Amino acid sequence: MKISCNWLKQYLPLELKPEEISEILTGTGLEVEGMEVFESVKGGLEGVVIGKVISCKKHPDADKLTLAKVDTGNGKILQIVCGAPNVEEGQKVPVAAEGATLRINNRSITIKRSKIRGELSEGMICAEDELGLGDSHEGIMVLNNDAIPGTPAADYFRVEKDTVFEIGLTPNRIDAASHFGVARDLAAWIGQEAEVKLIRPDTDNFIADNNEHPFEIIIRDREACPRYSGLTIWGVKVAPSPPWLQNRLRAIGLKPVNNVVDITNYVLHETGHPLHAFNADRIRGNKVIIGHLPGGTRFETLDEVERILSAEDLMICNAEEGMCIAGIFGGVGSGVNDSTSNIFLESACFDPVSVRKSSRRHGLNTDASFRFERGADPSITVYALKRAAMLIREIAGGKISSDVIDVYPEPVHPVRLDLDYDYVDRLIGERIPGEKIKRILKLLEFNILEERGSGLSLEVPLYRVDVTRPADVVEEILRIYGYNKIAVPHSVRSSLSYSVKPDKEKYEHAVADMLSSLGFNEIISNSLTRSSYYDDLNEFHAKNLVRLINPLSADLDSMRQSLIFGGLEALLYNTNRKNPDLKLYEFGNVYSYSGNEKEKGDLAKYSESRHLALFITGDAEKKLWNSNRRPSGFYDIKGYVNQVYRRAGIEPDMLNSEESENEILAYGLKLSAGNGIIAQFGTVHPAILEKAGLKNEVFYADIIWDNILKLAENIKITFRDLPRFPEVKRDLAMELDKNVKFQTLKDIAYQTEKRFLQKINLFDIYEGSNIAKGKKSLAISFILQDMEGTLKESRIDSVMEKLALAFEKKAGARIRR
Repeated sequence: MKISCNWLKQYLPLELKPEEISEILTGTGLEVEGMEVFESVKGGLEGVVIGKVISCKKHPDADKLTLAKVDTGNGKILQIVCGAPNVEEGQKVPVAAEGATLRINNRSITIKRSKIRGELSEGMICAEDELGLGDSHEGIMVLNNDAIPGTPAADYFRVEKDTVFEIGLTPNRIDAASHFGVARDLAAWIGQEAEVKLIRPDTDNFIADNNEHPFEIIIRDREACPRYSGLTIWGVKVAPSPPWLQNRLRAIGLKPVNNVVDITNYVLHETGHPLHAFNADRIRGNKVIIGHLPGGTRFETLDEVERILSAEDLMICNAEEGMCIAGIFGGVGSGVNDSTSNIFLESACFDPVSVRKSSRRHGLNTDASFRFERGADPSITVYALKRAAMLIREIAGGKISSDVIDVYPEPVHPVRLDLDYDYVDRLIGERIPGEKIKRILKLLEFNILEERGSGLSLEVPLYRVDVTRPADVVEEILRIYGYNKIAVPHSVRSSLSYSVKPDKEKYEHAVADMLSSLGFNEIISNSLTRSSYYDDLNEFHAKNLVRLINPLSADLDSMRQSLIFGGLEALLYNTNRKNPDLKLYEFGNVYSYSGNEKEKGDLAKYSESRHLALFITGDAEKKLWNSNRRPSGFYDIKGYVNQVYRRAGIEPDMLNSEESENEILAYGLKLSAGNGIIAQFGTVHPAILEKAGLKNEVFYADIIWDNILKLAENIKITFRDLPRFPEVKRDLAMELDKNVKFQTLKDIAYQTEKRFLQKINLFDIYEGSNIAKGKKSLAISFILQDMEGTLKESRIDSVMEKLALAFEKKAGARIRR
């Protein structure tokens, strides 16, 4: 949310610098995430002054150029070569002196002394478009004769410079979604130590010009619309807004439309309460009805999109048709345009749940819905209505042609609660004087009903929809008092607790640290994804998707069933920005549904599991003077998977390996322990890459982290002495069928020799000439070691012979001796 510093100062005259305001707001819970400078004219016309042309003559070497002598008010006369046809002696003109920077056609141009056709030019007499004050380039700007030479152009043209704060507003602080709301917090913080006056725009002198055009307001759903206020203004002239109003809106990122619409936006961002202006001539029957239309009704909104209404959508209607989706978006038929002369102005309060459902249903997120969804203040509707009506009458003309029509059948009563001083002290951990507490609460507009020796009876202002308990009031006191004022205690009290092993967070952090040290970057993807990713995958069939009832958009309509698509989106984002060599990892939950349509309410049919995903693409090694470029490959991803489960304490002999039949992978391996899959990894299928928009080869590992933790539960840490006797290495070369896997040979070896065999390693594979068709030759090394003594040659030969016989018998191998 953007907040203008100049706008804030309308309600709270401050001498504070923007940096100081930023620090105060952040301390009160309105975190300032950034600050930027806004200028009504880009560059602020810095270096541009008002000058007077004291003489003109033709350039001696150019018929279309003029040599002008210009007085810029500092006692120095500048000679300027000017190409404009309308420059004349005696004119007052804007002059960009040497060193000034102009922004012309989105390019920055710095004015320098130069020679043009042999004549010295010490500046530039500017046209409208060269200063950013208009689009005209027919000639230089000629100013009124009362302009004083030497006056900075920024002062003459009243260029506004502002600082805009970007505030990260938390969902509970909708009261601060306005300039006055932010000013109130700022005033409360300052007012603790000094007298401060918060200036609220006055509407006490509001009076209707006549009551010639009253409208009838009918609320048919009082739960969805507890209060609705309105009035009419006749004879307005719709036109562009004055510069000050346009600058206020532009500073916070809004585009001015016309004076009526701009005023409703201005009051929204001033008070935090949304308003809507209707073309009164399009309201049939002179009735405004708040209710529901039949499901399936077609309604065209202001963005000229036709929407199909639900019977649950709250609508603002006239006697014949819908005019606006309540609290969200107006209709094109009743909108204010350049030909509008009569308006009906709405200020209402709508139920947050009703607005939220309709907003999600239609995919509409507006400034109004943002505020209504989080809870509007019903006590401010009439004030905001009067404020906007008075501004419209002042700026757009016209007459207020009805009294305020306010329908409020069941007034909302403020929350009342008791606050005990001891409770405040206990929760904060430090004693705050009672007088300080009362002052803070009064500054925040809490109504103190009764004072007791032990505490207060309070009435919570309706603008604070989130304050419902004494603990919420304590939070209000503390954020204004200042979190940083609370001293750190000298002692800390704690109790012993037992944590279940393995420690999930510890394991996860250990693996994350390891992957980061190996050059991986961590990513965090949205748990919501698009269902179209899974349309063509049998393994992730559409019926197993957890779909959202009210999705934010078509791209976020389901819970993810795999981490792959979020990772591929991150790869695409980076590769599109010339960063193709990537190693990424993500810890995240995936979701699935195993029931049918009738079992949607059975929570047991929904499952959630934690996974770890690894992604590799591009080069594993860059080309350097002492090494060649090496693309990432299958064995890179395999090596990283091995390091992950080793870091988790899982030994290779605890896992079984086989080819993966996962549709996401073109080829790969599956690791399992017992009946549980530990990981699947390999090369991502080209069809998946095409769906994600990627062209480069991607290697992916899906590690089921929950199963890793289950396996880790059974791991017992044991200690044994370092070996005192040497290990022995022996090799075997054998010829066998191509379809025999190395894992099969490992299993045979460990089953045959359980005492002395420590490690097995495949170091060579050969296929080709001198090998029969359908055969391959493997060279395997064996590490033998006796923990109780040195192995004798006879024992080593016996073990190797036993292994050779086992390979021949069980794997059909032919040992090459």
